[in-house]
Amino acid sequence: MELERKLDNLKTFFNNKKVVVAFSGGADSTLLALLAKAHAKEALAVTVDNGVMPSGCIDKAEEIAQKIGIKHRIITMNFLEDHSFEKNPPNRCYICRNRMYQQIEKIASDYHYDLVVDGTNISDLLEDRPGIMVNIEKKIQTPLVRYGFTSQDVRTILREWKIDYHPSTTCFATRIPSGRIITPKKIHRIAYAENLIRNLTGLSVVRVRDDEGLACIEVESIEKFIDKVPLDYLDSELKSIGFKKVTLNIADYGTSKNEIVVYKPCNHEKNRIMFEIELPYQLNILLTCQELENLGEVKCSPEMGLAMLEVDGRNITLFEKGKIIARRVKDQEDAWNLLTKILPCICRQ
Repeated sequence: MELERKLDNLKTFFNNKKVVVAFSGGADSTLLALLAKAHAKEALAVTVDNGVMPSGCIDKAEEIAQKIGIKHRIITMNFLEDHSFEKNPPNRCYICRNRMYQQIEKIASDYHYDLVVDGTNISDLLEDRPGIMVNIEKKIQTPLVRYGFTSQDVRTILREWKIDYHPSTTCFATRIPSGRIITPKKIHRIAYAENLIRNLTGLSVVRVRDDEGLACIEVESIEKFIDKVPLDYLDSELKSIGFKKVTLNIADYGTSKNEIVVYKPCNHEKNRIMFEIELPYQLNILLTCQELENLGEVKCSPEMGLAMLEVDGRNITLFEKGKIIARRVKDQEDAWNLLTKILPCICRQ
């Protein structure tokens, strides 16, 4: 029922609007494009080919857009010609997203669309994604955040509706640690390595991290990888294209620990259940306090680097360094529901 309510809100959001969807063909943008096509006054999907995308990504996006029936436009760029991108600073994703959204905004303005939306969801707010700042600065709408959709929510809906999407849409630059120069040679050998493994295993999700010649392979199913791939052959092939050493991450790609830790600090006090989470980025306490005022009573201390929120009998403390602690929650589900209300209010440094 909760998921149905979220979907109803999302459908209403698109009503009578002319919308541009920033479209990768991944799960999140596919759901937005599907609902925009069905409920918006007019909808256009725009895909940016930045020159460092895995082979087939753009073709797959075009295929999915055709299945949905939404108008689709592809913008071709070459980010390897941008020296600020090539240097691969910690905010590389901000540089990338800023350039892409400049082009998408221009299309929206030229053709008189009301707004641009992208597929950022609640789960994304738990990660260090500098590019999200572009959404705030350019007022890009994020309806999946507004209505509390998690990554799991989106995939559950698409699976139930039997809607195809691309499971792997991140660019090759994400395989290179920040601070390491991005070069065509690195991009090409990552592309070759991932295609080779994909062809050998039939797996859809493959990552080859490139850290100055050290290849770290990550796949969605380690069992299938080990069962299908002759390791000596793979080692030889990757070294022949410039990798010095080949390693394997034995955890399935995408696996992670629970997003929220719930615990009882005092076992004899049943009502003192708490949850704690630490975000991987710092908060702007003053701006966050202003947003939190929409939820409940707020006490704000930018000097001490903390904010306190009282809502529905629960106390939430947010610290400038990214930690969030909530007291008097009922259980883990209650904690998660509370967090989904708080995360859209958080402003980053």
